[in-house]
Amino acid sequence: MSEIDVSKCCLTHYPKEILSKQTRVTEKIDETIRKLVDKMADIMIEHKGIGLAGPQAGVDLRIFIISLDGGKENLKVFINPTVTPTGELDLIEEGCLSLPGIYTKVHRYQKCKVTATDLDGNEFTEEAEGLYARALQHENDHINGVTIADKMGSAARLVHRKRLKKLFEEYQKTMKE
Repeated sequence: MSEIDVSKCCLTHYPKEILSKQTRVTEKIDETIRKLVDKMADIMIEHKGIGLAGPQAGVDLRIFIISLDGGKENLKVFINPTVTPTGELDLIEEGCLSLPGIYTKVHRYQKCKVTATDLDGNEFTEEAEGLYARALQHENDHINGVTIADKMGSAARLVHRKRLKKLFEEYQKTMKE
């Protein structure tokens, strides 16, 4: 994992290509991964989020973090997670740090089960519901190349067309630089 330059990690915005691709398995938990998690936490906190996935920090690894209070004290790390949704579906408004200014209703299961590896290399399994289950599903979507933009219906796309267009134009501008 030493090919990751953690100092270059920053919040990536839609429609950057890394946000629409499947990520690679995190092979080894080493000092680089620990620094990456620290950097991801800083990005998440700076942008007032409750979760962040590897692709959102510009890294194509199966890793994400969640802190429902938005701080480092209760931060949970999920490496190579498997999320299994259960229960009923809810339709609740969500935002995403990679799509700033866009809030759209997204169908998510009320509950889910996650199995992942922590920073110490220990596998764990947890049951989640409510906001925690929603955050797990949202971040899991990111490591599978799915954003809330992909989950928008045609009416939501119409409502958010100006903001999506602006994000696309900003992306094209950075590609020319």
